[in-house]
Amino acid sequence: MSIDQSTAAKVAKLARIKVEDDALPALASEFNTILGFIEQLNEVDVEGVEPMVSVEPMRLKRREDVVTDGNQQAKVLANAPDAREGFFAVPKVVE
Repeated sequence: MSIDQSTAAKVAKLARIKVEDDALPALASEFNTILGFIEQLNEVDVEGVEPMVSVEPMRLKRREDVVTDGNQQAKVLANAPDAREGFFAVPKVVE
């Protein structure tokens, strides 16, 4: 697959990147270099290779899934512009 200048301009517009017309050939060339690298990766035989998250085998630390109130009600309500009786007070929006 090859990227031409008009496709590079379209990608730049979609990414909301301002690219001058004289810079489009270089951008198209960079895109083609990236796509060439991806094509090389597609040629690698990965049959039987397990997906991995890290180069070092490790397990994530686990904790018991318990619902708590956080024990920080006073700290949380300290950020509220208006707190009453332990809750956020908000203006009425429904008549």
